Order: sequence, then C-alpha cells, then structure tokens
Amino acid sequence: MALPLLNAFLPRSAAAIEESIPQRMVCICTSLGLHTPFLFPEQAGRDYKPTPYLKLLDEHRGELTVFNGISHPDQSGSDGHSSGMTWLTSARHPGLPGFRNTVSIDQWIAGRIGLETRFPSLQLSTDGSSQSISSSGIMIPGEQSPSKMFAKLFLDGSADEQESQIQKLREGRSIMDAVFEEAKQFERRIGKEDKLKLAEYYHAVREMEQRLVTAEAWIHKPKPQVDVQQPQDIKDQNDLIGQMRLLCELIPLALQTDSTRLITVMIQGRNDVPPVPGVTIDHHNLSHHGQDAEKIRQLRLVEEAQIQSLEKLIADMKRKTEGNRRLLDNTAIVFGSNLGNANSHDTKNVPILLAGGRFRHGQHLLLDRENNTPLCNLFVQIAQQMGQPLDNFGSSTSTSITGLATI
Repeated sequence: MALPLLNAFLPRSAAAIEESIPQRMVCICTSLGLHTPFLFPEQAGRDYKPTPYLKLLDEHRGELTVFNGISHPDQSGSDGHSSGMTWLTSARHPGLPGFRNTVSIDQWIAGRIGLETRFPSLQLSTDGSSQSISSSGIMIPGEQSPSKMFAKLFLDGSADEQESQIQKLREGRSIMDAVFEEAKQFERRIGKEDKLKLAEYYHAVREMEQRLVTAEAWIHKPKPQVDVQQPQDIKDQNDLIGQMRLLCELIPLALQTDSTRLITVMIQGRNDVPPVPGVTIDHHNLSHHGQDAEKIRQLRLVEEAQIQSLEKLIADMKRKTEGNRRLLDNTAIVFGSNLGNANSHDTKNVPILLAGGRFRHGQHLLLDRENNTPLCNLFVQIAQQMGQPLDNFGSSTSTSITGLATI
C-alpha cells in the first residue's frame, strides 16, 4: 500500500503533528437518488434505529452523520435531472434560459490549496461527467478509467513523454503572454468599466501562469510509489457497481500519498441493467418506480450495492493512519444525491451522509423538512474545518449546520 505519513516525517510535538496533517474533502454523488424510506430513520438524534441502508454502515455509525431536511433552493430546471449539474454549486434553475453555473465548492477550495499538491483536484466518474465546476461555470470532465487515473497518479512517463508535457505547458504560457500583450496595447482606448474587467483578466492570467509553472515543477518530481497493482478497467459498461468500487479504491491511495486533497466522484446511473443479482430492469427505470413493489425491491438491491461500496471506502480510510489519526479523521466524505425523490424528480430533502473530517458523528440530524436547511451551509462548515476563510457560499445562510459540532 501507499507509504503513510509517518511521524518521523513530521515535527516532534503532538500539536505540531496534528497541525501539519492536511485536511481533505471527498464528494460522491449518485445521480439517480436513493430511496429515502430505506435510508432516513424515524428517530432523530443518537439513538435512532438503523434503516435497511444504515444497517450496512452500522460498523461505522460513530463516524457517520445522516442529514434529513437539507437541499439547494430553486432547483427546478430544464428537465428532471438538471439538478445534477449544481449539486456542488447550488446555482439556481439549472439549464433554463440564461442559466450560468457557478464554481463548485471543491474548485473554490482548489483555488486556494490546489498548488500544494501534484493535482489540485481529481474528478472520478462512471460516465465522464462530474459535478466539479470551474470558476467560469464550466464542467471539468471526470475520468472513468481507473487504470488511466492510476497511471496519472503513480506511473512516471518516459523521458520523451515528460518533455512533451513540459513543451505543452510552455506553449500554454507563450499563448497567454501573447494575449496579455495584445490586451495591454488597447488598454489606453477603453473606458473605466472595461479597464476593471481587464484588471480581473490580468489577475486570472497571472494565476494561470503560476499554475503552469507549478505543474511544470511537478513533472520533474518522481510520483509516489504504491505497493498496489494497476487496476484493470471493467469492460462491462453496465456494471455501475463494479466501476464505483474500483474508483473508490483509488481514493485512499490518492489522499494518503497527498497527490490531491479534493476528490469528486459522479455515480451516473443509465438506461442499462446493472449486473446485480436479482435485478432485471434498468437503473433509470427503477428510480422512476411509481411505487411499484417489484421495482422498489430491485432498486433496493442496486442501492444497497452502492452503499456497500461506500462502506468499503470508509473501512479502508479507517485502516490507514497518519500521525496520531486515521485517514478518515482527516477527510470529510460527503455521500448523497441531487434528488430527494427520483421517482418525481423532487429536489427537496436530498439524502446526505457525512463521514469523517473531525466532526462529532453518530447521529441522525432531522432538520426542517418543509423549510430545508441549505446544503451549502454544510459546504461552508467543511471548508472552515479545512482551514479555509469561507463565510458564505452559494445559497448558504449560515456557516454551520445546527447540531453538527467539530472535534
């Protein structure tokens, strides 16, 4: 396995060790929702009776918080699934005329800590999409090949390949230099408002130049070595669960080697029948079950398999240690969906689970199911727990979730 962050590498005092260990965030979205009657407990607080889905996570009950009564406001959009593009942004009315997405929480944080690691952030996906949105409102594509992501993280390319990467980075800088000079030439002929826009542009160019310089420096540094074989991609594109499991197995490796501190995972169900025993209907059709008992039975099998993949990820993160803590303690894992009820495309009361991240867990937080708490309040609280000076984000109304305390 990956060489852990050993105490020998860190300052001597316990306080210094704790302070030097980075905080991370992982966000996993299953875009076709979760059948919440199998997820949300009836009782609030710490003495809740586990539901069928939570029974699969019972071993990690003390590291887990269930949120009920949380969502983004105004998510009605161009179609029933358009809220998938705003799960990490909260931009209102996705896909409707005039809509422009906003930066996702992972990319906001990446803009502040991304240069500290080889990869500012990673996007993993079962279909190539993601919920990571740039500051320009553009989706950052997700990598759906575990073998390619493994190579990107841990396999050094040949000297020719490295030189080719360096040349591409330098070409990118030369293009920006040329555009920068052209902008300077007509700056004298524009008005005050346009000059303010140009000032923002110059700032963005300088930031990008710094990122390119840093990226070139990382090319010269050897990648971390891990005692794990490169995974083989799953050939069956219908195997949603197998793909999810392989992608999740990369997460602890990427985090413990400090290759990145921000990861998003998109689990995109399709009109395919996943090869789960007992399932004969495609996942999308099952999510629109219309209260049909047989469809709900099969949907439960698919979603339980997804929960089991999450369980394995949490278990893997608990087994790995750094300093005096487990890797899970230093990583906030958000798992959930943009749909509260996929059957009716309802975006209220979305299912959200939070594990790790130095929060006091072991509870079911039952919030207002009529007047939902903004999901962005949780994003702000996680960002602050990571040491980021964020007071508001998206649709947030507070810097924390009532009842969620930090350690």
